[in-house]
Amino acid sequence: MRNIIVECMRETPVAEHLVEIVERKGVGHPDYICDAIMEDISISLSREYIKRFGKVMHHNVDKGLLVAGKVKNKFGGGSVLEPMTIIIGDRATFEVEGERLSVEEIAIGAAKDWFRKNLRFLDPEEHVRYEVVLKPGSPELVDIFLRRRGLLGANDTSAAVGYAPLSETERLVLETERFLNSPPFKERFPASGEDVKVMGFRGDKKLHLTIAMPQIDRFVDSEESYFRRKDEMQEALEEFANGKKSSLERAYIYLNTLDKKGRGMGGMYLSVLGTSAEDADSGEVGRGNRVNGVIALNRPMGTEAAAGKNPVSHVGKIYNILTHKIANEIYQGVPGVREVYVWLCSQIGAPIDQPKIASAQLILEPGVLFDSTSKKVKEIMDGRLANIGKFCEELVQGKYPVC
Repeated sequence: MRNIIVECMRETPVAEHLVEIVERKGVGHPDYICDAIMEDISISLSREYIKRFGKVMHHNVDKGLLVAGKVKNKFGGGSVLEPMTIIIGDRATFEVEGERLSVEEIAIGAAKDWFRKNLRFLDPEEHVRYEVVLKPGSPELVDIFLRRRGLLGANDTSAAVGYAPLSETERLVLETERFLNSPPFKERFPASGEDVKVMGFRGDKKLHLTIAMPQIDRFVDSEESYFRRKDEMQEALEEFANGKKSSLERAYIYLNTLDKKGRGMGGMYLSVLGTSAEDADSGEVGRGNRVNGVIALNRPMGTEAAAGKNPVSHVGKIYNILTHKIANEIYQGVPGVREVYVWLCSQIGAPIDQPKIASAQLILEPGVLFDSTSKKVKEIMDGRLANIGKFCEELVQGKYPVC
């Protein structure tokens, strides 16, 4: 029997709070880059472990750092003076029964592939240095994988929380960044860089979106052209955000608010490669978006970084993603639920389908009976935990994004 507790909360849903603050770091943001690359390395290692040894072996590639390089901006196209450096660290299995695996080669290959696919103006051979500092894991944690019989035991004592549904503010912040980094927007505005940061503040029914997004200097021939294009992009943003709102009165857009006409290069947000990691900002795993794509300050958040952790025993990844999946299933499948929070807490060594506690907190519509609702919620939670093995297989294939 699983320890599942469901309770009814006498709370106001987040969407009805007077103030709500939500952040989203886009594809080219240094923190996003670290999360995405470390996750791709984990997926690549997992696939190679399965191919070579028939199962995923111990690894946690969740300590990553992107160190900023140095560039010189120039109208018509600047230059890279010093490449950025990505440091890939923590633990991996290098050898099984005498057979070695080229962990460093796999890690660097996955990183280069990610850069190639996601940053249009960055050459992964020329603009990035790679430093792999992965080491073998501790004997006790490695042994969890060697003693495997069915589901693995949790390799950490950890807790996670997920929720549903996204509020309108969360949805609009997420969709705005995706709009700015979408192929149609890049085709319309090729000068727009990938390093997008959206900060949403909702005061009552008015949403204020402060957005940072560089222009690629090769497409900018003057200060006048920069500000003209900025005005065009702001207009497109206002049309998009206000076209996507539902209950909000209006969305206000503030784009590159540090800009100042007449200051030359110092008054414009220009980029050579499309990411501030080229010279202005470093990145680190775990400082980016939560696994549902946003950083929502009104919500409870766990402390674990999911990116790069192994997908079969590290509950810091498994439970982080699963709590959101279960919460969405409860919200969509159980009538009368206005908002739901799902909590999972592991105990190191215990099977991952047997958390120390699984809990759901419900905010219900008026008049909805808690007893019947609670029963349905418990059934969903129990079913998801019973099928956690299949869920882990989907994590191995990279089915669920972590940033």
